[in-house]
Amino acid sequence: MSHRHLAMAIAVALSAATHTAHAAPAPASNARAGDAAASARDPARKSATTSVTNLETVKVTARRYEETLQDVPIAVTALTARALTDDNVQNLSDLQGLVPNLQIGPTQGTSSTLTVYLRGIGQNNPLWGFDPEVGLYFDGVYIARPQGALLDVFDVDRIEVLRGPQGTLYGKNTVGGAINYISKPLPTHATGSVTATLGMHATKDLKVDYGNASKDGVWRFRVAAASLHHGGYGHNLYLGGPTSNQDVNAARVTLGYFPSARFDAQLALDGEFDRSAPPGGAQLAVIPFDPAQTQGLPSRYDTRSDQAPVNTTDSGGGALTLRWLLGEDWTLKSISAYRSSNSNMNIDVDTLPVSIADNNLVYHSHQFSQELQALYDNGSDLHGVVGVYWFDGYAEGINKYALLALPPYQQLGYSLYVGSGGSVDTRSLAAYADTTWRFAPRWSLEAGARYTHESKTAIIQNDTYPNANFATPNGVQADFAGSTAANNLSPKLTLGWKASAAVNLYATASTGFHSGGYNIQANCTAIPASCRPIKNETLLNYELGAKMSFFGGRLMLNSALFHALYHDIQLSVYTSYVQPNGQRGFFGDFTNAGKATIDGLENEFAWRMGDRWTLSGNLSYLHPRYTQYLSGGVNIASTSKFTFAPKWNGGLTLWKHFPLRAGGDVAARLNVTYQTLAYFDQNYSPVLAQGAYGLVNAGVIWRTGGPWTYSLEGSNLANKRYRTSGYNIIALGMITGYYGPPRMITASARYKF
Repeated sequence: MSHRHLAMAIAVALSAATHTAHAAPAPASNARAGDAAASARDPARKSATTSVTNLETVKVTARRYEETLQDVPIAVTALTARALTDDNVQNLSDLQGLVPNLQIGPTQGTSSTLTVYLRGIGQNNPLWGFDPEVGLYFDGVYIARPQGALLDVFDVDRIEVLRGPQGTLYGKNTVGGAINYISKPLPTHATGSVTATLGMHATKDLKVDYGNASKDGVWRFRVAAASLHHGGYGHNLYLGGPTSNQDVNAARVTLGYFPSARFDAQLALDGEFDRSAPPGGAQLAVIPFDPAQTQGLPSRYDTRSDQAPVNTTDSGGGALTLRWLLGEDWTLKSISAYRSSNSNMNIDVDTLPVSIADNNLVYHSHQFSQELQALYDNGSDLHGVVGVYWFDGYAEGINKYALLALPPYQQLGYSLYVGSGGSVDTRSLAAYADTTWRFAPRWSLEAGARYTHESKTAIIQNDTYPNANFATPNGVQADFAGSTAANNLSPKLTLGWKASAAVNLYATASTGFHSGGYNIQANCTAIPASCRPIKNETLLNYELGAKMSFFGGRLMLNSALFHALYHDIQLSVYTSYVQPNGQRGFFGDFTNAGKATIDGLENEFAWRMGDRWTLSGNLSYLHPRYTQYLSGGVNIASTSKFTFAPKWNGGLTLWKHFPLRAGGDVAARLNVTYQTLAYFDQNYSPVLAQGAYGLVNAGVIWRTGGPWTYSLEGSNLANKRYRTSGYNIIALGMITGYYGPPRMITASARYKF
């Protein structure tokens, strides 16, 4: 899309919005599409009600204080606890299709390591010490590492997905956006529930929660646990046992102290333990180095791996949150948090009972963060937040990989055994402020900025070994310690215009940065440039948005049109080199692509068509392209593409409600999602790429009007075969794909008390 065409599209969008400015009164917003402005302590704004024909009103904290969804001048999708249940969202990967321009799921070869892309921006390499480009926040705490970050959905109040750079309020590593996972609040009386689920592939899930408070409400607590299991989608035909199964246990405990209306303290602890087997990878091409020239299997989940099925991750942490109300206008908040994760994973990239490309990865990370916030709201024309943030994170690990470790390559001296080990220590200090001023009845101006100073210290030791024992090294690829520092200022400016009681328009210029560092897998001997620091990414985003409501709040339409300038893009690639014996080798490298431009359009809508019918959905368009990408001194921008960036994606959900005379109701849901071609590697392999596809999902929920709720859910009902990620290692002629879940049908019963 040229600048001229983009400007024309913006003008058309604003013209359409202003022509409908008087179409309806103020909206009651929906769980999937928008935002609205309301102070947490303003009773007039807290009293929004919803009729049986209106859409649900949703509160969000996208700007660090509570507002209703439909007025917040951010492209954000929020799903409440009920919406998550109704849409059968079991973990974060199920958000795909419900959120515009979102690609999310497990990293290739793992079960709980998170890969997430928003608007074509993300990071597909989960190596320790290298940060994702979409920030994940669990109850206000930044989770720095992707291992164990594919959170399961239980005991949740809502999930917010903020699209576009969030560098001012959320800081570094949110160039693509941010995801807020928010647990249920502490109760003031006894409440709880038990949910049991059975289904295909031997699914057996149990989720329980209970909360209570002392009679005076001073002490409050909540406990929740989930035990999630299914038998897998395939088998290891060589070693036996399942692949792609689930074996996860998780728990959360929160204790609160509320001695007065002006002060409270909450201590939250959580832990998750994943013992699932590795996912089955599908061999998509005959590997030239395989002596048997083995063909791929018909099943996309079966494997013939000779590596032990190791895929464990333990993660968790704790947070202490303190809140003080100072007078009528100020609130102080402190969040002190610690988190850690440990993982041990075998990834057999070749999927065969021979060692062509076998990996063992052992990671450990821990982090401490401290955030202090001061929130101001005078109840009329001015509100905002100022804060300081400190982060101290440590990540270490070792990746042992064996290449061509089989006859005849061992005898020819072509086998390569490498141990890539080291650590990265990251320290960040940031200060930020963001203020919104309603300077006229229909106009508001939001201005903010965040200054960050970050330093990274890396110790890298990459050695070669004579055999798979990895005992005594016989060569060095990298052995150094390095430090690098970054200073960044991320400003934001938003102009809002309430065109009518039903139409809110905004124009935003926002920024973000993603910190660089060092490549843990660097090979200084073969490629000296791989041991230099990786540059920081920066992104400048211009956005126009419209949040509109019609027919007395029964129809809501939210749109965002954006144009982003992306600089020093960090890319994970496989770089080949020639070994002393003349054989080609490769290693996981990082490079900075230079410049890119990203244009896009996002639409969300929800329509309550009457007492019994609801239709909602989203549609997004994405057009990213490199403008400068130097490789070997040659600009290859015109032939390069973004990964995990389908041009079109969207979803549509139709609900029919059947009220019951005896009380309660039955609701039936039909959902379809669709996306166009997506590439998963920087070599843009057409074999590995996933072409356009759609999924069909459905569900029936019976709420009895009493404590019981029953549901029958089906996902991927057409049993569509679709890839979600993979490996393309050109030096070995190896292409391995990983696939989304097959057809799944489950039945659940929930008892609430």
